[in-house]
Amino acid sequence: MSALKLTQIGNSVGVILPKEVLARLKVEKGDMLYLTEAANGVTLTPYDPGLEAQVEAGREFMREFKDTFHQLAK
Repeated sequence: MSALKLTQIGNSVGVILPKEVLARLKVEKGDMLYLTEAANGVTLTPYDPGLEAQVEAGREFMREFKDTFHQLAK
């Protein structure tokens, strides 16, 4: 666990992530991070949570029309 101090950054307030955290998240300057609410606080991740919903919708569509896709593949 790391304790992070809130810092004034221009007109905003932010936190500086240690190098070890950036390495573990596999992100670097300019990358996008997503903050989502969790049961015990928040989660910070480099993965877009909206993308997961889109992928699952695509999978459901392919399951629903698998016979059609099978015929088209012939």
